[in-house]
Amino acid sequence: MAPKIYGIESLADISLDSGARLTLSDGPLQLGWKHSGMTSDFIAEIMALPYSRSRKDYLQAHHDIGYLSNELIENAVKFRQPGDILIEAGIIDGSFLLRVKNALDSGTASRLQQLLHRLQSKEPGLLLLEQIEINAISSESGSGLGLLTLLSDYDARMAWTFQENKDEHIILTTTAAVAMPPSSNL
Repeated sequence: MAPKIYGIESLADISLDSGARLTLSDGPLQLGWKHSGMTSDFIAEIMALPYSRSRKDYLQAHHDIGYLSNELIENAVKFRQPGDILIEAGIIDGSFLLRVKNALDSGTASRLQQLLHRLQSKEPGLLLLEQIEINAISSESGSGLGLLTLLSDYDARMAWTFQENKDEHIILTTTAAVAMPPSSNL
């Protein structure tokens, strides 16, 4: 079956072969929240290095890369089926790109697709405000606040590819890009 793509389809096709590739392996210690933070900090440290000539640019790049990485990796850890999480990162044409691939169960994939349909109906900033209000009166989790913040406050460009596999799981590949500060040493 052909994959379903939501968001900016051209992002899903960008090659990150010249970037960094990490695999978070599922094992006896199990993947948890701390792995998200450590991994996103590592990615931010490495990917922000080209901006180190300017403290302001470095701090901005480090923050944006770290926030984007943490949100995507946290979601992959939180909503995944058992198995590895593949992470690819690179800086291409003045943007930081991150691609995260993990397995989902069909129910989680369906809920995410419903959220993505909602994203197509309204401006991300309006949806973010609505979700903040909903969260204030509800204890439900899985609100999508991180995703909405990336789209609204960070002007992230994103694509989600859902591919069925033989294990009855859905392979989700999330690709996101944020503009980096202009830098003379890149």
